[in-house]
Amino acid sequence: MPKLNQVNAIVTARKGDAEKQITELYKLIQKESLFGGRERTYRPLDEVNGQKLPPESQRVQQRVDDLIRQAREKWAELWNLVYTQDTGNQQAKADIVVDGRTILPNVPVTSLLFLDKQVNDLETFISKLPTPDPAEEWTHDPNTGLLRGRATESVRTSKEPTVIVKYDATKEHPAQTELFTKDVPVGTWTQILYSGSLPADRKNAILARVRKLHDAIKVAKEQANLLEVERLKVGEPLLGFVFGD
Repeated sequence: MPKLNQVNAIVTARKGDAEKQITELYKLIQKESLFGGRERTYRPLDEVNGQKLPPESQRVQQRVDDLIRQAREKWAELWNLVYTQDTGNQQAKADIVVDGRTILPNVPVTSLLFLDKQVNDLETFISKLPTPDPAEEWTHDPNTGLLRGRATESVRTSKEPTVIVKYDATKEHPAQTELFTKDVPVGTWTQILYSGSLPADRKNAILARVRKLHDAIKVAKEQANLLEVERLKVGEPLLGFVFGD
């Protein structure tokens, strides 16, 4: 008996072939001229002196019975394979095992196929989770549930006008002065950064586990597909009913 993974591979190829062949047959059955033929002979009224013309004929190019037979063969083959595949999928199961621990037992192969795609999406989602700036030192703040950075201080300044005397006054000339502004410290800012992102070590640990799970699902999927299946026939009885066999 073939294994389920072998049937799966055959179904994929046969579906395309069957669709192509049935489409061609469908086009043929719409060309009525291919199914018609004729023979024509000519006899003049004056068989002695009248003009003699050669017979004419057009042969039948296609037979409906032949096209039905070809279509039935393609449909029967495909239906039998898909029925065998679906029946095998109902029986094929495997455990999802990570590091020797069974995470989920007896998972149907159809669920394994679904989970394979879902866990791949889950890994993509986790890989995009933001992490805090590694240049900062972060601690968990129990009051907010957030990550808390170190307090940093910075000076706040204010621009104040200042006059400087460039040249003192003399008897002949007044003093020359210049007005400019300078930054004068007036206070201190104390800043504490907070982050709602995921610590990098925790993110890496989650990613490692989801990748192990993904690998385990792939292994389980392959294991389930090693089930030996009996080739079943569904096309013959169904098509036999339709065509009155």
